[in-house]
Amino acid sequence: MDEERKERKRSSVLNWEQVKRLDTVLTESIPIHGRWSFPTLQMKPRDIVKAVRCRMAEQNICVREVRLNGSAASHVLHEDSGLGYKDLDLIFCTKLKDELDFQTVKDIVLDALLDFLPEIVNKTKITPSTLKEAYVQKMVKVCNDSDRWSLISLSNNSGKNVELKFVDSLRRQFEFSVDSFQIRLDSLLLFYECSLENLMSVSFHPSILAESVYGDFSEALDHLRQRLIVTHNPEEIRGGGLLKYCHLLLRGFQAPNRQEKGIYRELLQRYMCSRFFIDFPRASEQHRKLESYLQSHFVGQEECKFAYLSMLHDVVRESSMCLMNRERCRVLEIIAAMAVRALAEHSDVPNVENVTCYYQPAPYVKDGNFSNYSVAQVQNVYTCETDQSGQVWLCLFI
Repeated sequence: MDEERKERKRSSVLNWEQVKRLDTVLTESIPIHGRWSFPTLQMKPRDIVKAVRCRMAEQNICVREVRLNGSAASHVLHEDSGLGYKDLDLIFCTKLKDELDFQTVKDIVLDALLDFLPEIVNKTKITPSTLKEAYVQKMVKVCNDSDRWSLISLSNNSGKNVELKFVDSLRRQFEFSVDSFQIRLDSLLLFYECSLENLMSVSFHPSILAESVYGDFSEALDHLRQRLIVTHNPEEIRGGGLLKYCHLLLRGFQAPNRQEKGIYRELLQRYMCSRFFIDFPRASEQHRKLESYLQSHFVGQEECKFAYLSMLHDVVRESSMCLMNRERCRVLEIIAAMAVRALAEHSDVPNVENVTCYYQPAPYVKDGNFSNYSVAQVQNVYTCETDQSGQVWLCLFI
């Protein structure tokens, strides 16, 4: 009985407005851009799910259910979520027993891409490896004691990638409550198959269940509506969720204070910083992770990189007590240099390489926050506070 009560608490049936948004998400054509001379594929999410699922059935790989995850699911549940719905995350809940299953799933996805090529293309001469190079942005495989899953991300030049995730087991399925929603798609997919001549309406549509893997559905949805950053056990999140946390701050979300429910802001930031530097202890790893995050999450929004790095700089400066002062200064310098580069790339500087960075006293800092500056205000001088000793990272264009 307790398990049934918990299941009801973490789930909710979509209302008609939410069903309509979900239908729009699944039937909207998304361009998958090919590299070199390969044509752009026009792909509806419901069609790629059908193509992959049929091939998995032919290979005797059972798919228990298909789910919509991430910011797209949050957008369906609350249209003004503020999460910036871009990627389309589709989860195939399946069984991945061994290396052969992982390889079979990969081959199935690549073979399914053939369905979306224009008819004039000679498909017989296109190999799986060619399709991978042309249309796949990234592939990930995780196989250990607690996690067995793989991810295949299909490329979109505006950052709206279609991500197909095949999950056998996944210990941690979310970072924060606002991105913990999963929508079960099977009833809607069955409706598409069986009701070709009947359009959905307020009185005729399938019952669709959504759940929050955070735990309490109504609580997580309330966090989404109020734009609150809440989680539990942040030390379990790969990288601590630090980069995603700063991205949420940039979008107007806020962590609760001491009086509100959840881990309060100061403690949450310390946990996240600690885990980030445990997972990425070396400067080269930190730089590579930051570069990768910027490339993945700011496609078409390059002007936001400076503000994001400014936010990250402030959080790390406030909460990285776990580091020795030398290490702390080093990572702050990395973030500051990347921030200045991002600002230079989005300004009228003719050559981004003509940037020199060095330390100067603090008077250039405005209200202790370099993100208050704009190109118009400081012209060719950009500063960033780096520690509590009054030193700042000053950058001049020469």
